[in-house]
Amino acid sequence: MLPGPTMTDFGSDLTPRAITRALDEYIIGQQKAKRAVAVALRNRWRRRQLGTELAADVYPKNILLIGPTGVGKTEIARRLATLARAPFVKVEATKYSEVGYHGRDVESMVRDLADAAVALVRTEKIQEVEQKAAAAAEERIWRALAEARGLAEHQDPVGGLTGQLEGGLWRARSLNPAAPPPSPQDLAEREQARAALRMDLAERRLEREWLDIELRDSKTPTLSVMGPQGNETMGIDTQALQELWGRSPGNRTKVRKVTIGEARKLLHEEEADKLLDQDAIHAEALDRAQNDGIIFVDEIDKIVSSGGGDGPDVSREGVQRDLLSVVEGCAVYTRYGHVRTDHVLFLAAGAFHFHKPSELIPELQGRFPVRVALQSLTEADFVRILGEPKNALTRQYVALFQTEGVELSFTPGGLQRLAQLAFRANRQTQDIGARRLMTILEKCLEDLSYEASERRGQKIVVDERLVDERLGETGDDAELIPYRM
Repeated sequence: MLPGPTMTDFGSDLTPRAITRALDEYIIGQQKAKRAVAVALRNRWRRRQLGTELAADVYPKNILLIGPTGVGKTEIARRLATLARAPFVKVEATKYSEVGYHGRDVESMVRDLADAAVALVRTEKIQEVEQKAAAAAEERIWRALAEARGLAEHQDPVGGLTGQLEGGLWRARSLNPAAPPPSPQDLAEREQARAALRMDLAERRLEREWLDIELRDSKTPTLSVMGPQGNETMGIDTQALQELWGRSPGNRTKVRKVTIGEARKLLHEEEADKLLDQDAIHAEALDRAQNDGIIFVDEIDKIVSSGGGDGPDVSREGVQRDLLSVVEGCAVYTRYGHVRTDHVLFLAAGAFHFHKPSELIPELQGRFPVRVALQSLTEADFVRILGEPKNALTRQYVALFQTEGVELSFTPGGLQRLAQLAFRANRQTQDIGARRLMTILEKCLEDLSYEASERRGQKIVVDERLVDERLGETGDDAELIPYRM
């Protein structure tokens, strides 16, 4: 069996139907695309159930999503990665250029994937040591507070003399002959004060109080190593060089004045780092990146050459050739080690308004065997998008208005009218898909959002009449809509 990351633990529950249902909660329509990505994700779990020798020859079936902007291509990829708890990177194909031209190296997307994998695994590991890190941070804050208030009473480890910490130095009371030893009552009062301080800190009563605390110096010295296309192509771990030269801030500390609430967050991160095995995190992250990573290459149609021999698109076919080596499988050096892309799932997307998928170089076409055409959204789709998804725009506006004490609601007629205007605007001007709803809805609620802080306690109902008042009495003629698309 292959070494199993997190996906192996819960992947048996991610059947294609379950994946599709989960995507339905955020994305309306596009069932063909959902089925394609659901099968691709399920195949990753199936591969991990195979023997090592056979699994090494089972390659992912990369997917090319074809459709106009705003129909859900990016959202499908992003939600898929979140559902699988897989490292995910979204890149724009137009950022890259072939060697010799100004632009990013295509292999940098793999380095970005490795960084995303490390961040993902580190977040999961921090959750495992959450309680221990929180307790250690609380103890450090309490000691700093006790010292600041003169309550850091200890026993001198050498002479057994009572004293206290002042500025990080031990001050033994018996060194002053004139100072009488503390009485039992003084010791009892001190312990009572220390206990009360610990209680106040535990119950978050002192979160806004300022405190001088010693923290790790997180400022990284600048070290630039330039290659043909920038330091990202050199594959040099600059942090390792800084540590070698003694410039790493990892062992340096400085005293900062912060609130206790801020100190709690900063110290929690420091204590969590102490409890984590960085080498183990990097090893698991590399495995997750290689076997479960998803790279979404958007705007792939923009690197199709128009056929000319010069001009701004002179390097587009070169980008395709460079991208081909990454998609078909290669080893890319990152700061955490080599990452092989043989089993990384690549999702590519493009509108292909002016070009066709068949105009990509044949080798690259062959690396995306699954092609799915996404359909333009209808007026009925717009109505569902406004009300059904968990992150629907209408739900977002209702929550935003609630912060001002205003109760906002939408009627079915109001949603229908908004969808009608958005659909007609897309048809008469430029089709930008569901993003048109953001334009329509923001314009409709613009004045209400401006006045919301002055309308606390009121109820606002967005119905068909209000939409017509805000956006015009008719949506048939674009000239009558009092805004420009």
